[in-house]
Amino acid sequence: MKIVFATANKNKAYEIQKIAPPNIEIISLNDLEFYEEIPETSATIEGNAIQKVEFIVDRFNFDCFADDTGLEIESLGGEPGVYSAIFAGEDRDAEKNMNLVLEKLEGVSNRKARFKTVICLSLNNKRHVFEGIVEGIIRGEKSGSLGFGYDPIFEPENCGKTFAEMTTDEKNKMSHRARAFDKMINFLRNH
Repeated sequence: MKIVFATANKNKAYEIQKIAPPNIEIISLNDLEFYEEIPETSATIEGNAIQKVEFIVDRFNFDCFADDTGLEIESLGGEPGVYSAIFAGEDRDAEKNMNLVLEKLEGVSNRKARFKTVICLSLNNKRHVFEGIVEGIIRGEKSGSLGFGYDPIFEPENCGKTFAEMTTDEKNKMSHRARAFDKMINFLRNH
């Protein structure tokens, strides 16, 4: 089975292909030589995932899925949430985003946070939504060089290290994206 993952993010595509069973081939937008910006104008994480899927289905008429992820920090009222990628500006600079989070949390004792991924799957022109959440905390400083995005400052609950200190395989055993993707894979196995 071939299915399009509506992302140009090579890191995301790599993580997902490593989790996928051998009979599912993940096709990225790069594989389709599609380099246009997909709109993400919804006010919710779920809405953005649905919007991306609908855009690709309308364009290519392929079965596909899209995800959207947000880091939700309790003491910041759920920020950056749906704006995680552009928290510090439209240039989507991960370093600037992390620095802004650390700055806003300076002196704040409640550092509870969670990563939330929502995947929307379009299969035979029907939409299905899957959610994955990982609870954790925001560290006081960056640690680790692996992963991407907010991984160097996010430590999953009861883990003792950040996502950026984990190998891809370690992260895939517990990540928000892996949890949502596992739900989607289980769904595909039964349909």
